[in-house]
Amino acid sequence: MIPKVLAQVARGFVMGAADVVPGVSGGTIALVLGIYQKLIDTIRDGARALGTLARGDLRGFWRRVVALDFLFLLPLLFGIFLAIASLAHLIETQLHDNPEEMAGLFFGLVVASVFVAWGMLRMRMFTHVVVMTVVAVVVFLLLGFQSGPVLDPSPIVFLGAGSLAICAMILPGISGSFILLMMGMYAAVIGAVDDRAFADLTFVAIGAVIGLALFSSALGWVLERAFDLVMAALIGLMLGSLRVLWPWPNGVGVISEDETEVIDGTGLEWPANDQIAGPVVLALLAAMVVMAIARIGERHSNAQ
Repeated sequence: MIPKVLAQVARGFVMGAADVVPGVSGGTIALVLGIYQKLIDTIRDGARALGTLARGDLRGFWRRVVALDFLFLLPLLFGIFLAIASLAHLIETQLHDNPEEMAGLFFGLVVASVFVAWGMLRMRMFTHVVVMTVVAVVVFLLLGFQSGPVLDPSPIVFLGAGSLAICAMILPGISGSFILLMMGMYAAVIGAVDDRAFADLTFVAIGAVIGLALFSSALGWVLERAFDLVMAALIGLMLGSLRVLWPWPNGVGVISEDETEVIDGTGLEWPANDQIAGPVVLALLAAMVVMAIARIGERHSNAQ
């Protein structure tokens, strides 16, 4: 029993570590570890339990809750939260001290994830290329209007961020942290974790529960019927959003030492020669890690 629980905690930690950085998806890690379908099914069962509670059926709610596989779910959640809590301070510090290098790291993660997601398509058709291109161009242009991260977000913003991020986290190919970056909420959420801002984190958690309850069944239904189209749109989303991760001039877009100053995270400049090496090396290393994870996942799938 104990080895099984520890192994599940370890799986959760790897998923949480993947989700806390914008690039690798926790859903992709779940695929690699062979628990993705079980995870989706468990989330659906939990969403159905919440649905019965919303209808006032307490007996049905309790019956569905008791039927949940808590030996699978609780250690996994503990591992995810452990990873997020332990890595938040490191990432927040590096975002502040080395924004260009961190942007390079994230850039490499996302570029490699684009190739991994493209490889997940069951059929590659011209329609998918069109969807991917349109989404990429639209997202790229829209992000040009973003001046930087959200300053002093309200509880409602934290709620919405949690709802959207959790939906991305259970999709293979796209990271919930990446969605937070696009929204300008990544630094705020990471900072809330690092500062133990429980009020803000409570709204993020409530948003996550709402997001799972509302969208888990819908996401499963869409993926079952239009998997390739959804993945093409996600690839376009990642491609267009690389604008946020271009390392120069200011990296990902963080709060400077002056709390009233916002550093633009969507500016595009070509770097000076002495600014290239660090971000490029980290981008290449990050891409290699993602491709290695994808290769392990392929071998696991072929072995089944």
